[in-house]
Amino acid sequence: MNKALSLVLSLLLSIPAVGRADDLNLPDFGDTSSGIVSFQEEKRLGKLFMRSYRAQIPTSDDPLLISYLRDLIGRLTQFSQLNNRNFELIVVENPAMNAFAAPGNVIGVHTGLFIYSQNEAQLASVLTHELAHLSQRHYARRLEQQRNMTIPFYTALLASLVLAASGSDGGMAAMAATQAAAADAQLRFSRQNEQEADRLGIDTLIDAGYDPYAAPDMFEQMLRASRYSRRPPDFLLTHPVTESRVADARSRAMRYPRDGKTQKDSLDFQLMKARIKVLQAESAQQAIGIFQSEMDGDNATPEASRYGLALAYSKIGNAQEAAKALAPLLQKEPNRLVYQVMDIDIDLAAKDYDTALEKLRTGLRRLPNYYPFNVRYAEALMDSGHYQSGAEFLSQYVRKETEDPYMWYLLAEVNGLAGDVLGVHEARAEYFIQVGVYDRAIVQLRNALKLAKNDSHRTAILQERLRYVERLLSELDF
Repeated sequence: MNKALSLVLSLLLSIPAVGRADDLNLPDFGDTSSGIVSFQEEKRLGKLFMRSYRAQIPTSDDPLLISYLRDLIGRLTQFSQLNNRNFELIVVENPAMNAFAAPGNVIGVHTGLFIYSQNEAQLASVLTHELAHLSQRHYARRLEQQRNMTIPFYTALLASLVLAASGSDGGMAAMAATQAAAADAQLRFSRQNEQEADRLGIDTLIDAGYDPYAAPDMFEQMLRASRYSRRPPDFLLTHPVTESRVADARSRAMRYPRDGKTQKDSLDFQLMKARIKVLQAESAQQAIGIFQSEMDGDNATPEASRYGLALAYSKIGNAQEAAKALAPLLQKEPNRLVYQVMDIDIDLAAKDYDTALEKLRTGLRRLPNYYPFNVRYAEALMDSGHYQSGAEFLSQYVRKETEDPYMWYLLAEVNGLAGDVLGVHEARAEYFIQVGVYDRAIVQLRNALKLAKNDSHRTAILQERLRYVERLLSELDF
């Protein structure tokens, strides 16, 4: 293993009571011969980073959360300085307040960020800050200043974010100690870079039509969270917020007086926040109690509370109560997509697959690229026993969207139910590639090759894929 990489790992593993740090699987992100990283190389390293992160941290497959964040970030990029506006999204199932950007236009969002954000503008303020880091290529610029730092920088970055998502105090201690000890890895951006990201982030926020005061308001929200907790929000460990930084953000916002022209809060944001409340509740029954109390009290977002109640009832399979809770919302806004998906989920909870499938087919004819409809249609075909149809639909889907791990997972499952053993191994291999478990992908590809020995075309494809994964594994130098 490279000496620079060993140094960073030793810094991590020598810290006592690190929680899960000794389980970290840290790849070698590139060679030490190049000091300046091209954007193409950043993209390659970003993909490796994303897969390595997925291999170690629970990420969300919720198609509604993913679709909402993709749409929001996509809108924000239109007003940012990003030249290449394609990005990769990781939604992390974690209650902590955190978001991150990684080289190659990778953006990660912890589900806990929704809970801490009071409105969409505050959430957008964090995302525009991260987009500014990406647009200004702060990672690459740091590497230009300190040549031959590719390995420790990327390795320490991954270690930092994995430990942040581990949820343990030991992990937080390890992360803080790593940042202090491995100064040359530059886990924290420089003060100048943070100021630049603040400035450009607020500019993007304003250009996108959001309240510029959302940025200092969110900073203050973070500071309050850190005052009343023995462990600061994860975001503050890599993006330290001081009173002066809050004041600077508020001073910049004051140049744009509140004139009522900014976007109002998004209902879809509040609906996603309700989804996460259900996700983070100890049980669906607890969530029912929370949302029922919200509906009985003085509530600024009664629609979100009602939606959360419907979702919680659906989770326990009580389709009747879920439909009752959803009905007023659907009657008021029948065209809101989030409500349409909830309506379909209620049909699925009631095992009324024919109705659900018909609604999904109608939806896909109208919006063939709407991700939640695609995911629910695949799931409904499988759950209703239409295995062959499900396999055909998913096979077509993954040919267009090759890097969606959940859809590859579903394809492997439905192939197994349809009796296509070769298809199971092929789909499982692709799933393991996307979640960075390359050794298991190799096992699946070798099993597939044994079954495809009489099919020369399929064999050639599998052999090429096997060479690709073996190449990846050798380059990563675990």
